[in-house]
Amino acid sequence: MGDLRPLGDDLTDASRALAQALRELFEGMEVSVRRYAARRQRDPGTFSRYLNGTRLPPWQVITDLFTDLAEHRGTAVTTEAIEFVRGLYGSAVDAGSSPKHAVEILEQQLADADRISRRSSIRGDVLGDALLDRTHRIADLEVRLSQLEADRSAERKRADELAAAHPDVSGLLQERNALQLEVERLGSELREARAQSAAAEGRCNLLERQLDAVEKSTASLPAVTAPQDMPKILIVDDQPGNLLAMTAVLATLDQELVTVSSGREALKALLDHDDFAVIIMDVQMPEMDGYETCAHIKRRPRTRDVPIIFLTAMGVDSEHSARGYAAGAVDYISKPFDPWALRAKVAVFTSIYLERHTQQ
Repeated sequence: MGDLRPLGDDLTDASRALAQALRELFEGMEVSVRRYAARRQRDPGTFSRYLNGTRLPPWQVITDLFTDLAEHRGTAVTTEAIEFVRGLYGSAVDAGSSPKHAVEILEQQLADADRISRRSSIRGDVLGDALLDRTHRIADLEVRLSQLEADRSAERKRADELAAAHPDVSGLLQERNALQLEVERLGSELREARAQSAAAEGRCNLLERQLDAVEKSTASLPAVTAPQDMPKILIVDDQPGNLLAMTAVLATLDQELVTVSSGREALKALLDHDDFAVIIMDVQMPEMDGYETCAHIKRRPRTRDVPIIFLTAMGVDSEHSARGYAAGAVDYISKPFDPWALRAKVAVFTSIYLERHTQQ
């Protein structure tokens, strides 16, 4: 159509190929950009940038183009055409990222995990010192109480009888009981701090392996073993476009991809298969969200050791990440996700799966 803007000047080959394919689809409907954008309730400027290749559209935009073109022509778009454009889309997604960008993402995650590890370790040291101090104080009080009981020939009396007869004993008993409660609280906080530090250290180790996987690759991540030995990957997302995008990105790993659109379907898939190396799960899903699904998976002995990566559009702030880690997730990826970073994470978890099963 006459109102189509020219293709962008600095497009990659992949982005240019996708834009040309989308323009052919659009021109087949014989409608203006403004009119079509109004029909689909989209911004005409943004839609125009999709067609000139300067912005990568969500897969849903492409799906709508296929649907509207089929309606205009009165015939369905062929599966071959859809798969062809899907391949172009996957290449364009890849071209929009680079190993350098993935390294930046992973290094930021490593810095965050390292900070949590150091803070938890320091807090553990402080709590450990406080716990030791309270324990020593309780021991001192026990010695003083024993001396008082001996001095007053009260070895056979109960503690409440001693307290009634001797106010100074009552004060010592109250102080000891208060210290014992404080020891319980400090012990609980110390265990929590140590668990946080250990989990953060584990994430640091994983992220260093992921960085190594990205830095050693220039075109694609190397296969870790023969395809027939590769475990599966479970992808959980209620948006078909997201499933297609992740499938396109992970197809180069030569692993079987199982895609489901809900938490309940994910639980069923885990019952049907027992060779998943990793689960990639959207956080925001209807009925059963990612947190609840993750909790169910971790409660099952058969599936509790399968690592779960949360995919979220909410941003990876401390509140969301803490809730995810508490539910049992091992990692987070923000939407829009970086293909290189996602492949690196999946490749590392696949390697860990194979290492464990080789040792069995």
